[in-house]
Amino acid sequence: MSFQAYLDNIEDKTGLTPRDFIAAAKERGFDDPSVKAGVIVDWLKQDYDLGRGHAMALVHVIKKGPKIDAKHVGSSGVHRDASDTLWLDGKDNRP
Repeated sequence: MSFQAYLDNIEDKTGLTPRDFIAAAKERGFDDPSVKAGVIVDWLKQDYDLGRGHAMALVHVIKKGPKIDAKHVGSSGVHRDASDTLWLDGKDNRP
């Protein structure tokens, strides 16, 4: 499943866009570089019932922003995406 597909599935399940999660994480101080991924994963599991894979996709955008490694773009791997930039503003707003 691509990173973007993970984010889209999270939106389907929770009704929240990745940008909403970034804002919520910032309110909790989870955007601080010293915060470990496990802390964020635990929060997402407890509050939103997200599994590890989905939570880790959100950890990526919370800590690193919308850019993903070019090795995932157009590759044949599991996490292949069409672009190196993830769309964070909701599926219905995607250009």
